[in-house]
Amino acid sequence: MKSWSLANRIISSVLAVVIISLLALGVAIGFFTHHEMIERLDNSLQEVSERLQTAIVTQLHAVPTGTVAVVPGAGAWALAYQIVDHEGHVVLRSQNAPVGPFVWPAQAGFADTQHFRVYVTGPDATSCRVMIGEPLRHRHGAILRAMIIHLLPIPIFIPVIWLLVRLTVRRALQPLDRLNVEMQSRGSGNLRPVPPLDLPVELISIQTSLNTLLCRLEKALATERAFAASAAHELRNPIAGLQAQIQMLEASLAPGSAMTARVQVIGGRTRQLGRTVEKLLQFSRAMSGVAFRRERFDLLPVLYILLDDMDNASKGPHHVAIDVGDTQSIFVHGDMDATGILLRNLIENALVHGTGADCVRISLRDDGTVDIANDCPPLPGPVLVRLTRPFVRGSTTTQGSGLGLAIASNIAGQMDAELHIVSPLPQRERGFLISIRFPDARIVKGGACEA
Repeated sequence: MKSWSLANRIISSVLAVVIISLLALGVAIGFFTHHEMIERLDNSLQEVSERLQTAIVTQLHAVPTGTVAVVPGAGAWALAYQIVDHEGHVVLRSQNAPVGPFVWPAQAGFADTQHFRVYVTGPDATSCRVMIGEPLRHRHGAILRAMIIHLLPIPIFIPVIWLLVRLTVRRALQPLDRLNVEMQSRGSGNLRPVPPLDLPVELISIQTSLNTLLCRLEKALATERAFAASAAHELRNPIAGLQAQIQMLEASLAPGSAMTARVQVIGGRTRQLGRTVEKLLQFSRAMSGVAFRRERFDLLPVLYILLDDMDNASKGPHHVAIDVGDTQSIFVHGDMDATGILLRNLIENALVHGTGADCVRISLRDDGTVDIANDCPPLPGPVLVRLTRPFVRGSTTTQGSGLGLAIASNIAGQMDAELHIVSPLPQRERGFLISIRFPDARIVKGGACEA
């Protein structure tokens, strides 16, 4: 499902409502302005006609028919007037009025022509009518200017409204952003409760429930770790004591006797039981989340100490070749003990199941990936897919518990590391390769110093 932002959705929704409301308001203002302007202009036209009629009717006896009254500065946008007698002859007109009457036959009131909006007064005592015409260009221009004055602020203020809405929403969602940052920082390596964040009442219940869940999870993981540690102590001691008794019994028997052979079989089975118990305890620790902790440490010393410990345990060379090139340190984030368990299981798996004279090869890439390769017959694809499951083993007769790769895979997942299995080796027909890539690994080459 595609992710979306709450802030962006609120901003877009509020802006959509505001813009639609402004558009509706603009349309309403436009209709209202148009209606009011027409009404005011018509009233002005009527008022001018009536006053003009009162002023000039008494002087018409001295004016010959067809006289033009020239008004200096009167242009095409000025009001035009005519005085028309009862026969439709123009007795007097302004310089911008047509020669013929605006309308004829004339009725008192408003009339529209092609170029004028005309108001006709009623006939006076001399049966003359006054006609006042307003050029439509002037009327339309006045209406347009009035509508622009009323509507122009709307598109100008839309960016301002967008900025104010964005700032308001972002500021209102700051507590949610702080909670989001705290929740993102929580994970496999951080189960601390979320500290007080001055959250609104709508988010306090979420914080409380989250802290309760984190506390219960931390207690559960701590209980599992404590049980695994106690079980390891309680199981290792009896098995070690049993192995010591078997060794003492074998030493007291005559070499080559039937009883000695049986004791050797019992000793072998006991050692196998000890290894199985050890793997089960490691698997239990891995399942309890031992690798969830996040600490920064150098991986190479862990690898060297692990190889030395395997040398001492086997009382001989481990047949492992390691190539680190000019790498001096590899700093990774995780649990050092869990990483040791992870590498030990991968190396033991390569030693146990490796065949031929080739030794196990450990190499480091420039990106911090650790490759562990051994020689063996190639494994089919369906087996490789299931190989990291518990108690799944490849087609081999070598004794093993079937838990080593399952433990390594579980720990790698808790550390957010990538574990890849390849068989056969690239450009070869045999072999088995396990690659583990740690996240955010920092490589320090030879001659560099760690800050």
